[in-house]
Amino acid sequence: MSARVTKCVAVLAFLLLISFANAQTLPPGTALPVMLRNTLDARRDKAGKTITARLMQNVILSDGVVLRTGARITGQVVSTMPATRGAASRIVVKFDQISTGKHQISITAHLRALASPNAVFEAQLPTNAIDDYGTSTSDWNTVQIGGAGVYRGSGQVMDGGTVIGKTTDYGAVTARLLAVPPLGCRASEREQALWLFSPSACAVYGYDDLRIVHRRDASPSGEVELESQHDVHIGAGSGWLLRTDQAPN
Repeated sequence: MSARVTKCVAVLAFLLLISFANAQTLPPGTALPVMLRNTLDARRDKAGKTITARLMQNVILSDGVVLRTGARITGQVVSTMPATRGAASRIVVKFDQISTGKHQISITAHLRALASPNAVFEAQLPTNAIDDYGTSTSDWNTVQIGGAGVYRGSGQVMDGGTVIGKTTDYGAVTARLLAVPPLGCRASEREQALWLFSPSACAVYGYDDLRIVHRRDASPSGEVELESQHDVHIGAGSGWLLRTDQAPN
């Protein structure tokens, strides 16, 4: 690579970095597939507890800026309520910042889908027959959280016989989110980074009797409320598909 080309690449990278650093919020509708690093427990946790998560796939924004895998998402527990006779257990959390390198970006986001650590683990296992594993993980077929099939060899994400997304040979999935009107989840106009989630994922997976209280897209407050008839307990290693909202004025 010539010195001139190298200089141009460096300048472009610098300009993109400046653009990202100057952004106060992410574009509304950006999907953020993350893994929670804390355990949440409605009986033990108190309001104000810090929670952290890790971005699990590169997220390419509409202006070409990339949020890299491993970016740190932070937030806090807003309130908790243990289960009592006749009353459900609830926990409310809020994610409000992404740290990437030396930069912190404010976010307001709601929860589209949540998966238990076991559901996350199972979504990474090959569904091929043992004698059809191939020579590497690039030959694996897997099933996303929510049911879509991933075929790394062909680079396709399938729902039945319909191609609904694409995948890399190492399993990074991108697709347009699909609308799920009964549950209040909206479609996306452009492809999103989904990690292990299906484009139609819009629920809680792997946890019995746990539900997202506010199912509608766009929570201006950015609060995520979860409810169960038993004490809400969500393990570290759970997968969360967040989606950004318009920041409140």
